Parts: sequence; C-alpha cells; structure tokens
Amino acid sequence: MVQDLYKQKRSLELKWQLEYEQSGKYTLNMVEIDKKIKEVITEIKAEERKIADRENAIINAAPQVSVAT
Repeated sequence: MVQDLYKQKRSLELKWQLEYEQSGKYTLNMVEIDKKIKEVITEIKAEERKIADRENAIINAAPQVSVAT
C-alpha cells in the first residue's frame, strides 16, 4: 500500500514537471497537481504511522512469564 502511494506521488511529480516544461510557468493545472501531491503525502504519513503503531504493539507485547517458586 505504501509503495503504491509513493509511486502515485512520483507520478504526480513527473506530471507537474512535464506541465511546467510545456508551459514555462506555474499554471492552474499545476496548482491542482500540488493539491493531489499533498493529499498523497498525508495518506503516506497515515499509512506509515499505522505500520509503526503495529510494530510497536508487537514489540511491546512481550510474553508474560510466571515462575513459580
């Protein structure tokens, strides 16, 4: 999932760059692309946060060992 989001972000960045090279200036279409890139970055951060939370839960879920004396 995260890798797909990174690919989507890169694709949007390339689209932005192509738009700039074709027009030579900052256009309204580039504004929309910027908004989409920001949305994808937000999604990436959320997914990475979920992954980190799962990893922390696994690490913190140490087995409870009781030793009878």
